[in-house]
Parts: sequence; structure tokens; C-alpha cells
Amino acid sequence: MSAVSSRLPVFPWDKLEPYKKTALAHPDGIVDLSVGTPVDPVPALIQEALVAAADSPGYPTVWGTKELRDALTGWCGRRLGAVDFAHENVLPVVGSKELVAWLPTQLGLGAGDVVAYPRLAYPTYEVGARLCGATPVVYDDPTELDPAGLRLLWLNSPSNPTGKVLDKDELTRIVAWAREHGVLVFSDECYLELGWEADPVSVLHPDVCGGSYEGIVAVHSLSKRSNLAGYRAAFIAGDAAVLGELLQIRKHGGMMTAAPVQAATVAALGDDAHVAEQRGRYAARRAALRAALEAHGFRIEHSEASLYLWATRDEPCWETVAYLAEKGVLVAPGDFYGEAGARFVRVAFTATDERVEAAVKRLG
Repeated sequence: MSAVSSRLPVFPWDKLEPYKKTALAHPDGIVDLSVGTPVDPVPALIQEALVAAADSPGYPTVWGTKELRDALTGWCGRRLGAVDFAHENVLPVVGSKELVAWLPTQLGLGAGDVVAYPRLAYPTYEVGARLCGATPVVYDDPTELDPAGLRLLWLNSPSNPTGKVLDKDELTRIVAWAREHGVLVFSDECYLELGWEADPVSVLHPDVCGGSYEGIVAVHSLSKRSNLAGYRAAFIAGDAAVLGELLQIRKHGGMMTAAPVQAATVAALGDDAHVAEQRGRYAARRAALRAALEAHGFRIEHSEASLYLWATRDEPCWETVAYLAEKGVLVAPGDFYGEAGARFVRVAFTATDERVEAAVKRLG
């Protein structure tokens, strides 16, 4: 029973529990800036769409309703610049974490295959490789990897945890290299609508992919842009051959997005106003926390996009975590995301305005 779980690293967030207890003991309560979970209300129009579809006694389809596929293709064209997009180029998934964790298995990867991801990265890329017995490999520049055996290349722009953005020229260069070597690219773009000091570009943009989606797939989520982390609403878009294969596998696995969530996704992708409103909230929180951290002696690196500040006091990350926990502020240690983050912490600005104000006051 333990054969598979033994391949996996210790679940990182469990290590943070003692520091959470310290932060909870603060007289004014904890300010939790660690996980980065949305705290603002789900927009009313999305809630209304969910409720209107609540009477859904039948099984939903894995591919989703026609209305959902129309919404997905329309949004990819409008927001990502994708051209000539058809229903075959999109596929809903049950949250992006599920997709990341099980993608290598669903692609049929295993022993002898390599899955590569950034040196500083979301831990689930590694987990996905280990679940199927593939070899996880980190990179600084993916074009310096040995393409022999490399079956899946993860890109992540904007980056979690650093907020770093790959520009159009860099993405174009990487996609061209991957195609030259027959390497499948999955680009995690879940923070694409949260650019602050950069304008993130999708691999599906014709300037990057040349108008062809061969060998490339983008991953998108509504968790952050629309406060739908609790809905598990996400999708992938790109190479129709890859998505068609995944669709067949996911049909057998029963990986269906709930019908009310499909309806809510249609509403969410059809409205840009709530996204702009949420961006405004995050922009204000980001500015307040960044100013407070820098005034307190922290240095912020990258962080030009996403929902996090990548911060350091030039000390081991767990010392910083402990220091801030004594002030009632909980942050994520950088080594959760790779050894290269050992002297950084990731500070989320997803807390309420009141809690962000409390953190600013404590840092002051």
C-alpha cells in the first residue's frame, strides 16, 4: 500500500504547522500569507450561474457542454490571442492541480522517461513525475537539457513562486527547441491575468507558436482570476491530438467537471469586469505589503506577476519564517519550491484588506 506514496516527498505544508501555531498565538491573531488561497467573495454572476444549474441530475460529460467549449475557445482567442481555435483544442479539467499531478501518468510515461520543470517550481510537477515512476529533472534554461528521454517539459510563466515572466522571445525560442527535439511542452499559465510589471504572453499566441499548436498545451485556472479555488474549475488548451488522447483517457477515468461548475465557468469567462475588480484588490494589497517588507529590510526579487512576493533577508528561509511567525505573520519557506529557494520566502497577498493592514502594521 505504501509503494506509491514512498516515492513522494513529505507533504510540504505539514512542516509549517509549528510556525502556524506560533502565529496563531499573536494577540491580534494570525495573518496567513502562506498558501495563497482566495478570500474574497465569488462574484455574484458566477454564483447565480452555479445555482441556476444546480438541478443537474444527470452525468456531465468529460469534454463539457457545447456552451462551455464555446466559452473556452472564445476566451483563448480574446485573451490569449489564439487563432483558428476549435472545440478539439480545449478540454476542461477538475482543477489544475489534478491535471499537473496526473498528466505524466495519463501520457503513459514511466521508468526511463524524463519530466523537466523549473529549478524553482510548484512542487506538484515533481509529484506528477514520481507518481508514474518517471525521472524528475530541474532546469535553469530548458534548451540546455539533454533531449534524449525528455518526454514532458513544464514551463511556468508567470512563475509560482517567484513571479518571474518569460517574455515572448524567450517562449518562442523554447517552443522552437522543443519542437525540433520532439518534446511535448505544457505551459502552466494560471497566473497570466495577474501581471503587474510585465505583460505575460501565452505559448498559444501566434507570435510564439507560429499559428500552430503542435506539441504545445497551455494550462489555465479560474481559481485566482475569479476566486473559484473551491469550484475546481480549470482547463487545458492547445494541440488537438494531445487533448484528444487525454479526453479518451479521462472518459475512462470519470474525470468530469461538475455540471454546475461548467455553467459557472461559462459565466466567469464571459465577464471581464469582475477580473478587473479583483486585480484592483490584489494590486493594492501587493503595493502595501511590498512597501512594508522593503522598509523592514527585505529584498524583493522578480515578483513582476502572480499573487506572491519573492522576498529575502539573506538568511535561511526557515529563520525568516520563524521571525515572521513571532509577529503573527505566516509565510511559505522558499525551499518548498526547490533548494534554490533556501534563502527566500513566498509572501502571498491573498489575505483580506484588514489582515494585510495588520501585517503592514506589525512590520512597521
